[in-house]
Amino acid sequence: MIFKRGLLLFIGLLSLVLGFAGVFLPVLPTVPFILLSAYCFARSNQRLHDWLHRHPWFADGLQNWEQHKAMRPNLKRKAIMMSALSFMISIYFVPLLWVKVLLICCFCSLMLFIWRIPTLSESIDV
Repeated sequence: MIFKRGLLLFIGLLSLVLGFAGVFLPVLPTVPFILLSAYCFARSNQRLHDWLHRHPWFADGLQNWEQHKAMRPNLKRKAIMMSALSFMISIYFVPLLWVKVLLICCFCSLMLFIWRIPTLSESIDV
């Protein structure tokens, strides 16, 4: 039990660091790492889980995800625009063709993933 909590705490902290890095680095996604952090902290460290849910950058998105399994439309648009911009910049500057193809494949996969996430208006019956 202690080993499992420690492992989840380590994975949560690692994914939190990667999520923060994804805010500033192109191609590194933020949202999946923050969701993974929230999942791991919920099972390993309540204090970090609460902190993550109070954080001004992530609290609203995490609450929407946990309550409705959906994203707000403007957050979804921002995720698509920032991802597209960072991938375009990366693809432009990478000199190797096979890396460009790999980036295009990663971009298409990410866009499919984001597109399949329901928007908040779709998931709530008014």
